[in-house]
Amino acid sequence: MNLLFVVLIPFIGAGLAAWVSRFGRLQSAWVAGGVALAALIALAPSVAAPFLGETLVQRIPWIPALGLDLAFRLDGLGLLFALMILGIGLLVILYARYYLAERDCMGRFYGYLLLFMGSMLGIVLSENLILLLMFWELTSLSSFLLISYWQHREDARTGARMALAVTGLGGLAMLGGFVLLGEMVGSYDLSVVLANGELIRSDPLYTPMLVLILLGAFTKSAQFPFHFWLPHAMAAPTPVSAYLHSATLVKAGVFLLARLFPALSGTTEWSVLVMGAGLSTLLIGAYFALFKHDLKGLLAYSTISHLGLITLLFGIGTPLAAVAGVFHIINHATFKASLFMAAGIIDHECGTRDMRRINGLWRYMPYTGTLAMVAAAAMAGVPLFNGFLSKEMFFGETVTFSATHSGSGSCPAPSSSQGSLPWPIRCASSTTSSSTAIRWICPKPRMSRRAG
Repeated sequence: MNLLFVVLIPFIGAGLAAWVSRFGRLQSAWVAGGVALAALIALAPSVAAPFLGETLVQRIPWIPALGLDLAFRLDGLGLLFALMILGIGLLVILYARYYLAERDCMGRFYGYLLLFMGSMLGIVLSENLILLLMFWELTSLSSFLLISYWQHREDARTGARMALAVTGLGGLAMLGGFVLLGEMVGSYDLSVVLANGELIRSDPLYTPMLVLILLGAFTKSAQFPFHFWLPHAMAAPTPVSAYLHSATLVKAGVFLLARLFPALSGTTEWSVLVMGAGLSTLLIGAYFALFKHDLKGLLAYSTISHLGLITLLFGIGTPLAAVAGVFHIINHATFKASLFMAAGIIDHECGTRDMRRINGLWRYMPYTGTLAMVAAAAMAGVPLFNGFLSKEMFFGETVTFSATHSGSGSCPAPSSSQGSLPWPIRCASSTTSSSTAIRWICPKPRMSRRAG
């Protein structure tokens, strides 16, 4: 039952990290780091199974009368996200130890962070849809606590309330979708759901069920028109932004798309809804990012744009496009977390994130500058960097679909392609991402010679 322990360890550690803060501020950081490391060690014995093509499922009876168990599964997708949650979480714990000021309560911060970490692990490792939904709502509550960590700031309180309202309402919609999905196949186990894709897609209630589930995914991953909460959440401390808004919270929605992709994709409804939301989000996020002067504000809209790109890839509906979407999830988590951390270092040292007031920092912060340049190059898709590979896969898929669409003279069948993207949109998605990276590295000339 090591999967259960992997999920429970952060919850137990959250209370421990908060308690030991009475013995010193740094004690909480040591405990939080040890908890994340312990969860990684608990996961280690099961790592080999996904590489052998096996899906590990572990069950504990919960409510037998309703057919509900505490069931956890580990496959390739779950392992990828679990390693990302724990690995990046461990780095963020180390980063926060040096970022937080003396007046900030480390025990409370690390308690909230570990509570969120456990909730995310529950989402990616759940085998039961109802259990997944419970952890889903726990991420909304724990992210509310993290975003509002600086309680004395009005913008932090407003951003936290907005995030909770939007993602909480999306979770209620998703509950209705899960109930319909469970009734269709006669079980809430993911193994049963994923094995009955044809039955689900042919059910008369498929469309309302799909809409409800997508509402939950779109609100969590800040897809248009629910994207507005993410920029307001940037009022949180930078370690929170680096963890929640690049690698975990906003990835929960696209994780759900990937998890249910075998069962729900392959229809016109899936294509129209998912591709439409992804394309709109990609362009809107990239456009607004071009006019932001705040470093974290720019990264927030850039994150929205990249989440739109990932959603668009899943909406295309082919296996290779889904692989490209999962690959870009990894890439985005690595380079965007790095950029958020670099923005936090700049803010910590300069006292401002306004790009109009800071320039020429390379001579004073060469290591931070190197980190930022490498991460920005990956975000822009520069060759030999990881972002280039996933964007190349994106271009390849859309070009292939465009050729298929043009050759057929009509809309392709759902089994082949769900549509195509015109070349101006493909070029715009690449250009705006590159422009955002260039603005981050080379902002406008400073208004004065003082760094601020």
